[in-house]
Amino acid sequence: METPEIRITNSDRQRLGTMLDRAYAAAIEPRDQLHRLEMELEHALGVEEGDVPPYVVTMDSTVEIIDLESGDPETYTLVYPEQADITRNQISVVAPVGRAILGRSVGDVVAVVTPSGEWWIKIAAVRYQPERAKLQHA
Repeated sequence: METPEIRITNSDRQRLGTMLDRAYAAAIEPRDQLHRLEMELEHALGVEEGDVPPYVVTMDSTVEIIDLESGDPETYTLVYPEQADITRNQISVVAPVGRAILGRSVGDVVAVVTPSGEWWIKIAAVRYQPERAKLQHA
């Protein structure tokens, strides 16, 4: 299956780069998880906040995904590691699901790579995107 294009806002790329530098220095997260996120960022297309389409998953977006095996929908907000709280459906960008959805678009089917294998999901909807909210309130 072809890997969908990843779009990252320039401000998200900068904040994520800073977060990665700090995490590497502090050895907070497993290095392989950090490295995978770093590779995603290197291959992502950078866009300005005002130019990101409303159907793209950015940091702090609330996203509905569908598990392709079970058909079950799940909703998550993509956050930085220090904000992650699975009881509130806030998932870290460093976690496999977070990494898989960052920069992806509604309709994309992506693999979530976990230690136990691949899990295929579809991005069903972006329920909230901070860049769109800023434009609507401007």
